[in-house]
Amino acid sequence: MDIYTTSSSSSSSQQEKKRKRDGGVFSLMHLTIFLTCVWATTILYGEMLSYWVPLSTCSWPHLSPSSSSVTDDHHFKIAVVADPQIMDSMTHGFPRKSFILELLQFYTDLYMRRAFHSSILPFKPDEILFLGDQFDGGPYLSDEEWQESMSRFKHIFGLNEQTRNSYIPIHYLSGNHDIGYSAYYTQHPEVITRYEKEFGKRNYNFTVGKVEFIVIDAQTLDGPKEGRETSSSWDFIQSFSKANQNPRVLLTHIPLYRPDNTPCGQHRSSPIINQRVYRSGFDQGTTYQNYLSKESSELLLSKIKPVLVLSGHDHDQCTFIHSAPSGPVTEHTLGTVSWQQGNLYPSFMLLSILSGNASSVSSDDLNHSVSSQLCHLPFQTHIYIWYLCQALVTIVLLTTWPTNGFSSSGYVGKFFEFIKNAWHNFTATVKEKNDEEDCEYEMVWDAEGTMHLIKKAVSKVNSSNVDTSTVARGNAVSRPTARKHQQEVTVEMGNQTLLEDPKLPSGKSKVIRCIQRLVRVVKLVVVIAAVNVPLYMMLLFKDWIER
Repeated sequence: MDIYTTSSSSSSSQQEKKRKRDGGVFSLMHLTIFLTCVWATTILYGEMLSYWVPLSTCSWPHLSPSSSSVTDDHHFKIAVVADPQIMDSMTHGFPRKSFILELLQFYTDLYMRRAFHSSILPFKPDEILFLGDQFDGGPYLSDEEWQESMSRFKHIFGLNEQTRNSYIPIHYLSGNHDIGYSAYYTQHPEVITRYEKEFGKRNYNFTVGKVEFIVIDAQTLDGPKEGRETSSSWDFIQSFSKANQNPRVLLTHIPLYRPDNTPCGQHRSSPIINQRVYRSGFDQGTTYQNYLSKESSELLLSKIKPVLVLSGHDHDQCTFIHSAPSGPVTEHTLGTVSWQQGNLYPSFMLLSILSGNASSVSSDDLNHSVSSQLCHLPFQTHIYIWYLCQALVTIVLLTTWPTNGFSSSGYVGKFFEFIKNAWHNFTATVKEKNDEEDCEYEMVWDAEGTMHLIKKAVSKVNSSNVDTSTVARGNAVSRPTARKHQQEVTVEMGNQTLLEDPKLPSGKSKVIRCIQRLVRVVKLVVVIAAVNVPLYMMLLFKDWIER
C-alpha cells in the first residue's frame, strides 16, 4: 500500500511539472505569434500604407474666384517636385560601386519611386513640374556616370514605363547640381549641352489654362554680364516686359532675395539660411549662392510681374511675400522630395490652375487663378527609427519573458485565482467539509430536532506517537501525514536528500541558463523573421520592378 501511494505521488508531481512546463511554452508561443503580427503590421505600414496617407491628408486646392462661372471642372492640376538629387559618388564621397553607396542609392531611389507612384500619381495630375537639381553631382560626373544617373532618374519617376503616366507632360528646371554655377559651366560648356540633350531648353515658357509659366535658368543670372549664357537669359526675360493679359508664374531653381533671418512660415523644419554668395577670381562668375542677388530679384519681379513664384534649392519649405511694383507677390520655396537630402519631412506641392475653358472670367478671377497646397510625404527616418526600437523591444521581451508565462504565475495568475475563489464562495450554498483542515465535525440536534454540524478542534498528533518504521541506511521511509489519502515520501541517503532534479554548481548553472535563454531567443527570432522577411522583400521588389 505504501509503495503504491509513493508511486502515485511521484507521478502526480511529474504531471504537475509537465503541465507548468507546457503552460510556459504555450505562453511563449502566444508571445511569438503576437510579435509576428505586430511586425507584419509595422512592415505593411512602413513600406506601403504610409505612402497612402497623403491621399487622405492632402487634396487639390480650391480656387476662390469672385465669379460663380468658375467651378472645379475649370481647373488644371499640376504636381510640383523639387530637388530629387539622385545620389552618386559625389554625395557622401563613397567609392563608386561600393556596397554602402549601392545600399544608400537603392533605399533613396526606392523611397522616391514609392512617393511618386503611390503618393503623387494617384492624384492624377494633368502635368508634372520638376524645380531643378535632378542630379546631385551632375556637372562633375563623367559621361558614363551621368548616363547611369539618368537611367536611375527615368526608373524612379517611371519615364520608361509604357502606361497612362507616360503621356503626362513633364517640365524641368535646371539646377546648380545639374549644370553648376557660372564659374564652372563657362569653363566646361559641355555640361550644358549634355543637360539640354536630355531635359530640353533652360529658358522657356509654357501655358496651362489661363496661366503662363516662365522658366528661368537662375544659375546664369548673377554670372559675368558679358557672358554668353547670362546675356541669353536676360534677353529672354526682357521679352516678357510687355504687358501681359494672362497671369504669370515665375519658376526659378534658386529662390529670390530675402533679408537675413526672414521667417519662412509654419512649414519650415530647419533653421533659416541667410544669404551667401561666393564668387571666383578673375571675374569668372559665381561659385555658390543661397539666393539670387537683390538686384536680379527686383529686376525679375519688375519685368515678369508674376502672381506667384515657385523655387527650390533650399531643401526646406519657405513662404515669403515680396514687395513688387505690381503688388505683393508670394514665393513658395518647396522642400526636397528625397529623405536623404537633409530634410526629415520631404514634400511635394499641388497646384490648381484656372482652365482656359472658363468663360466670362473677370480680372479679379485671373488674380486668383493659381492656388497651391503643400503635401508631406512619409517621414522615412522616423520609420527606420521605429523599426530599430521595435527590434530592441522584441529582443527584450523574448529574453525576459518567464518560462512559465504569466498565465500560471505572477500577479495575473493570483488575480484570476482570487476571482475564482471569491466567486466560488459567493455561489456556495452548503459549506462542505474540508478534508485538509486539522479538525473534525460533530452532529448536534437542537430542541426542535434540527441537526447542526459543529466544528471541533483536534489536537495535533505528536510525531513521536506516529507509528513509523525506520529501515537501514539508503532505504525509503513512509510516514503518514495529516491528509487521509496522501503520503509524503522522501528518500534519505545518509544525511542528504536526493531531489528529482539535482542542482548543478551555481557558476555552471548560470552559464547553462544563459545559453539556453540565448538559444530560445534565437529560435523565436528565426520564427518571426521567417514570416516577415519574405513579406518585407516582397514589398521592396513590388515597388522596384518597372510596371
